[in-house]
Amino acid sequence: MDFLNKKPGLLIVGLVIGIGMAVLAALGNPANMAMCAACFIRDMAGSLKLHTAPVVQYFRPEIVGLVVGSFLIAIATREYRSTAGSSPMVRFLLGFIMMIGALVFLGCPLRMVLRMAAGDLNAWVGLVGFILGTGTGALFLKMGFSLGAERDTKPAAGMILPALLVLGLVISVATTLFAVSESGPGSKHAPWIVALLIALIVGALGQKTRICFASGFRNAWLLRDFTNLLPIAGIFVAMLIYNIAVGSFKVSFDGQPIAHAQHLWNILGLYAVGFAAVLAGGCPLRQMIMAGQGSSDAAVTFLGLLVGAAFAHNFGLAGAAAAAATDTTAAVAGGPAFAGQVALVVCIALLFVLAIANIRKKSKPTVVADPQEAAEDTTTDQAA
Repeated sequence: MDFLNKKPGLLIVGLVIGIGMAVLAALGNPANMAMCAACFIRDMAGSLKLHTAPVVQYFRPEIVGLVVGSFLIAIATREYRSTAGSSPMVRFLLGFIMMIGALVFLGCPLRMVLRMAAGDLNAWVGLVGFILGTGTGALFLKMGFSLGAERDTKPAAGMILPALLVLGLVISVATTLFAVSESGPGSKHAPWIVALLIALIVGALGQKTRICFASGFRNAWLLRDFTNLLPIAGIFVAMLIYNIAVGSFKVSFDGQPIAHAQHLWNILGLYAVGFAAVLAGGCPLRQMIMAGQGSSDAAVTFLGLLVGAAFAHNFGLAGAAAAAATDTTAAVAGGPAFAGQVALVVCIALLFVLAIANIRKKSKPTVVADPQEAAEDTTTDQAA
């Protein structure tokens, strides 16, 4: 397994994950959304009737697979460690803010890369915001930002989220209790067993290699170390090849699936995601991986993401996809409504408040193996 954490191994892992994304896209997942942590948590919230937006309701097996895949490989390699206790309410709020930012942009950092690989120039614009957001978070890490250290808990505590997700999947497959979209993104999905298997693999690989979009850019800012960006590059290359091969590669701002060209809000949305992810110790994908390996703090962040998704759709904060005019409807520019714009600005302001309030001491950062430690320990123990 050591090979996976070396540069060639990390690139290969990215390519393997990218191939998995291509399979999901080919088998029916929404266009330019083979796997999106934020969008799929949003769909899960809808399936649980936490919101009633009819086009984004489906209990996504991919979310279950990411968490459970991490859990199983952590158990198998004796890396499972049940921990909790590090600023849970702050982490919940950071997860909430990450979701608001992601839904204004219409995607998490993983979907940003998938959209980039399909030629969506709006995602390239959003990348600017994500890089700046992770840079802002890195600056506060250097200043001494810390959410404190987790403490060991009984092993069963870290198993609660994986168990609940498995139970939810069983209910989803075996009953009709959960809501399911009849149209829109929520109605588009690969066969559940295939989606689950691919996500289990992605979750396991993510746990072994600590893939995190936020830490990749964070380390580039602080150490000029681009190693953790290699899996991201691998995903991009695999999906770029797939999109070109199937004819879905289109370089443009307009006409992109489930996207909008409101550049300021694309930038600010991913700025909030990048900033919050660095403070929380990982992007939405990484939070699910850490929750699977036993971190109750990451599980709390996941709950923040879930509630944030429900809140965004219940109160009209999520961005709308652009749509061309038809014979019966006018063109839609897309982007967030005024309420979403205000909410996002407030969220960014809150990030600065949280970052300043949790500065503990200044010292020279040192490198650690896990991105989670970057937000759990003082700067002496943080990743730089």
